[in-house]
Amino acid sequence: MKHPRVPRLALFLWALACCLLLAGCQHHEALPFKLTRISGHMPDLQFRLTDDNGKTVTADDYRGKVVLLYFGYTHCPDVCPLTLAHLHVVMQQLGKQADDVRILFVSVDPTRDTPQALHEYVRAFDKHTVGLTGSAGAIEALTKRYRAAFSREPSGKDGNYEVSHSSAIYVFDRDGHARVLSTPITPQADLVHDLKLLLDSGD
Repeated sequence: MKHPRVPRLALFLWALACCLLLAGCQHHEALPFKLTRISGHMPDLQFRLTDDNGKTVTADDYRGKVVLLYFGYTHCPDVCPLTLAHLHVVMQQLGKQADDVRILFVSVDPTRDTPQALHEYVRAFDKHTVGLTGSAGAIEALTKRYRAAFSREPSGKDGNYEVSHSSAIYVFDRDGHARVLSTPITPQADLVHDLKLLLDSGD
């Protein structure tokens, strides 16, 4: 079985960000989350991008939904498909409540990831997933907003290339506030638990 290859630099940056969040976390949360709490340490959900139907959307279009934000790309050989498969199982475990959740898959490879390519890709995993793309500047600004990291690797002889990227999954409540941080290796039961808290609380 092929194991996920997570770039060392991306892992280091992501781990460092998590450590800083944990070290500085003083904000009291009433809800008993199991995942890393990021309330007050990450900005509200905010962006203006193009979805996989070619429509311009902003964070306001997803208000009222619990949102999972993940940065990846359609040519990703391992981490992205494994992460989306992981989240699909989580959605299945939520049952009907999954209709109040949206997985936002933001491409860090806007050159190749057209809305059509994103649409075919994300819908192969879960109907609650939305593919998002935009200009290189818009994508870079959004990754910096959430302290994510990505870098394009040198192209091979065939012209193909990979993009190294961090793998954090940011969870926002219905009002667009950042609440917890998940990863592709987070136990599905823990993520389901925290999502249900947000969905049931209406917070």
